[in-house]
Amino acid sequence: MNLPIYLDNQATTRLDPRVLEAMMPYLTEVYGNAASRSHSFGWAAEQAVDAARGQIAKLIGASPKEIVFTSGATESNNLAIKGVVEAAMSGGPETRGAPHIVTQATEHKAVLDVCAWLGGQGCRVTVLPVDGEGRVRMDDLRRVVEEEKPLLVSMMTANNEIGTIQPVDEIGALCHEHDVLFHTDAAQAVGKIRVDVGRGLVDLLSISGHKIYGPKGVGALYVRRRNPRIAVAEQMHGGGHERGLRSGTLNVAGIVGLGKACELAAAEMESEAERLGALRDRLQGRLEAGLEHLRVNGAAGDAGKGQRLPGNLNVTFAGVDSESLMMGLRDVALSSGSACTSAAIEPSHVLRALGLSEEEAHSSIRFGLGRFNTEEEMDFVAERVVDVVRKLREMSPAYADMT
Repeated sequence: MNLPIYLDNQATTRLDPRVLEAMMPYLTEVYGNAASRSHSFGWAAEQAVDAARGQIAKLIGASPKEIVFTSGATESNNLAIKGVVEAAMSGGPETRGAPHIVTQATEHKAVLDVCAWLGGQGCRVTVLPVDGEGRVRMDDLRRVVEEEKPLLVSMMTANNEIGTIQPVDEIGALCHEHDVLFHTDAAQAVGKIRVDVGRGLVDLLSISGHKIYGPKGVGALYVRRRNPRIAVAEQMHGGGHERGLRSGTLNVAGIVGLGKACELAAAEMESEAERLGALRDRLQGRLEAGLEHLRVNGAAGDAGKGQRLPGNLNVTFAGVDSESLMMGLRDVALSSGSACTSAAIEPSHVLRALGLSEEEAHSSIRFGLGRFNTEEEMDFVAERVVDVVRKLREMSPAYADMT
């Protein structure tokens, strides 16, 4: 076992060696521009891009023509939400009112900040609360959709901090029943749980390569082409690449890597989910056996485990500051929240939305298990966490008051 141990796989994953092997020729020998159609270098690059488009589409049940390459899920979210709003506002006088967007409180900042920006541009934005496990209340969503007929609902498939899986099919069915578009940020879900846009319930879906053992800096947006065809206004201009939806020279090597990562996920997802779920339960069991006064955040209990990403475990350790805990675990890579907000001192907006107090949110740690973790590592981490938590609690007046 090598130290440090990496348990921050919701922030990013290690590049799978098989993905790197697939990418290497396109970093060295096959270096043409996929838009150069006058010579063999460009043709080879274009063929590689088309093959990757097919691999990604197969994983999520889409057509290759519905896959638009981006730099990652943040750009995909921006293109989906801003693009739909702009397309609607340019559709004619009858569509130029203030578009209404609905999302939920536990979304990634790549969605919440986009919605907030659009709110400043005159759009109406509704941010729905979630229940204690981080799941949107369907009655709340149904009321807004039926009464207000928003343009777009954007809700993530699985949460990056607590792993809670949303009822995507139910949300999509509700939206389509009322002619409302549905976008989902599936960066954490694709390749880890089954995601199928072929059922016709999702209109736009965001993917990121580095969440599924692919390279950083590459992602994709699924855009439905029929029944209905979704209109999206491009947000990057210059060249009309990706059928006019996203201009810019394609990152061929990165796209090849994303395609290979999706191919591997399609082949190994079920066995990997089973293995990661067992590792997570092993870690959780050892923590609960060694410590009192801890709680699992998100979908908890035996019934809840199936409604949470198999590699996610978010735990609140009463009376312990998470930053102090992580300082005491220098040989374990952990996180107290989203990687995009880990430099912030405010408590996690996701945990606060679940009803945790500010103190409880500051006492929470995310364990993100991944493809390369082992049972030996889980046992080591559990032992180290139990030891450090006990020591911190001995020095904590707040914990003494609790007990």
